[in-house]
This record gives sequence, C-alpha cells and structure tokens, in this order.
Amino acid sequence: MRMREQFEEQLEELHKEVTEMGSLCEQAISLAAGVLLEGNEEAAKEVFSRDALIDRKEREIEDLCMRLFLHQQPVARDLRSVSAALKMVSDMERIGDQASDIAELSRWIKDDTFMNKVSLGEMAEATKKMVVNSVEAFVKNDEDLVKQVIKADDIVDGLFDQVKEEIVSLIKDKGIGAKESLDLLMAAKYFERIGDHAVNIAEWVEFAITGIHSKEGDQE
Repeated sequence: MRMREQFEEQLEELHKEVTEMGSLCEQAISLAAGVLLEGNEEAAKEVFSRDALIDRKEREIEDLCMRLFLHQQPVARDLRSVSAALKMVSDMERIGDQASDIAELSRWIKDDTFMNKVSLGEMAEATKKMVVNSVEAFVKNDEDLVKQVIKADDIVDGLFDQVKEEIVSLIKDKGIGAKESLDLLMAAKYFERIGDHAVNIAEWVEFAITGIHSKEGDQE
C-alpha cells in the first residue's frame, strides 16, 4: 500500500511539474507575440529567459519520469501516463524554442506599421490556448479537451492561410518590402508549428487515457 501511495505522490508531482512547464510555454508565447506586435525589446529578453527555464524543466521532468519507471514500476494506464509525459515535454521544449525564434526574428522587423494589418495576434492567442488546453487535458484526463485542441488546429491553419493572403495584399499595395514580408511569413510559420506541437501533446494525452495514439493507430 505504501508503494502505491508513494507512486500517487510522485504522479501528482509529475502533473504539477508538467503544469508549470505548460505555464512557462504560455508565457513565452505571450511575450514573443508582444515583441513581434509591439516591438518590446525587454520582452525579448524575457522570452529567452523562459526558454532557458523550459529547457531546465524538461530535464527535471525527464529525471522524475525515469525515477518513476525504475523505482515504482507503473503498470497499464499509469505507465502510459508517465510515457506520455516524456513525449509531451519534448514538444513543449520545442514550443519554447519557437517562441525564442519569433522573438529573435522580431529584432529584424524594423517597421511595425503593418502589424495591425496581419492576423499574427490572433494566431498567437489561438496557439497559446491550444497549449494551455493540451496540458490541462493531461492533468485532468479530459478527452473533450483533447478533441478541442485537435479541432483548434484547423483554426490556426486557417489563420496561417489568412496571414499569407494579407501579406500578398500588402506586397501588391507596396505596403511592405520583400524582407519584411518573408520575416512576417516565417513568424506565422513558427506560430503554426507551435499549434502542431500542441496537437502532438494532445494526442499523447489521448494515448495516456485510451492506450491509442491517433497517428499510429497502435493500441497497448
């Protein structure tokens, strides 16, 4: 009985650590959007700081998962939950990297007068919500939230297409140069990739709950 109680305590700690990592990702996305849309240089430093914290948190969670595997010998659903957490933190680490990429890219966009003419702010909010919901789905074992995240990816993809059309319109109107248009398109692509990582996280949550991973169709 004591062994099971100890495992439950460590599993609760795992959920807490994953939630904290998700919160750092949310902050990194918000700050990166602030750098991009408002030219906030101080926020850029904060993004890089969050990315470093996310990297450290990934290592801490990986260590905790290894201890759960080696000392607690989880079975069935518990094993899937710990395995899913290991996969999830890899995607969350990539989210931190891409938030940093957006902040770095923002430094090269000198003219921000066209920022209110593209839908990057909407993309940032949509992807941030996907990340938050995917992590919450893990903590709450919530299949409905998993489905919401996967469905929301269509919204982000649609916004990405919208941004491309908006950039083309700006080019036609001579409202933006070639370099700025490519930088904006790359920023949109980073947000789109963050959405993809949120979907990956949600699919691993689905695996933890059901034993089935959508992309592979494997059952354990």
